[in-house]
Amino acid sequence: MSEADETRDGVALTNLDQPLSDRDDATKRDLVDYLDAVGDRILPHLRGRPLSVIRVRPGQPPFMQKNLPRYTPDWVRRAPVWAEASHREISYALCDDRRTLLWFANQRAVEYHPTLATVADLHRPTHLILDLDPPDGDGFRAAVAAALLVRQALADAGLAGAVKTSGAKGVHVFVPVTAEATAEELAAATRALAVRAERLDPVVATTAYIKEDRGGRVFVDATRAGGATVAAVYSPRLRPGMPVSFPVDWADLTEVTPADFTIRTAPSLLADGDPWAALMPAPQPLPADLVAEGRTIPVARVQAMHEGKRRARARREAG
Repeated sequence: MSEADETRDGVALTNLDQPLSDRDDATKRDLVDYLDAVGDRILPHLRGRPLSVIRVRPGQPPFMQKNLPRYTPDWVRRAPVWAEASHREISYALCDDRRTLLWFANQRAVEYHPTLATVADLHRPTHLILDLDPPDGDGFRAAVAAALLVRQALADAGLAGAVKTSGAKGVHVFVPVTAEATAEELAAATRALAVRAERLDPVVATTAYIKEDRGGRVFVDATRAGGATVAAVYSPRLRPGMPVSFPVDWADLTEVTPADFTIRTAPSLLADGDPWAALMPAPQPLPADLVAEGRTIPVARVQAMHEGKRRARARREAG
């Protein structure tokens, strides 16, 4: 075994001193050490949820892996899920323990994107999520402003949520919901909250799904519902500096930047705690009026598809 190889929890870790990617000076060892250090904090938020990961191999572009490769050890738990889009069954990993997390780290899995529902009931997401996606450039401050609008919309509906940096340039708001909420109800409530946040300040926020219609505003993305995934709290992101998605108290949100939370700084900031669990409200029932309002709002992707076809037809006719 070379100096760049070692074994932890029965997992052979190889080429640890190789650069992780050409985007940063981090090594594979840095990734492994970080995930091992925060394992007991990230694992509760991955456990029991079908997992997609973004991997990076030397000299290749990053790629998202959903289906487990054939060489996956048989001790990695997995969940077969039917994919309607590709009409096939996908074997997702369940990252339930340190051994599996270390195996993924050795596979150069940098980002961890679990489903919103657990394998116990894939049709009932446990959280409502709004993703605040700022325009290109340094738009984190704008994303924060939009997140505060979402918080106000939640409060007006009698709901509360927790907030984290996405680890990229945006912000994620999570609202835990009670078990009786169906995926359809959750999706409807998410659309209604996005529209209500936009209504509070349409100069800051927009629900326009088509990018060219956003006019430099923050996109309040209500499409993270149903079978969608989202970057897990404490997950590294494949960005310069290796930032991680990190929980923030609402009172501190205007004082932080994504660069404050990286694979190098996060372990000491966490110490022995899990602020995400501490900041998360108890599960809440969805207000009936919110669901009813959401059912009157078109699904963004479907609406955008029809609008795209209409614009393409108009261009053809004009030409």
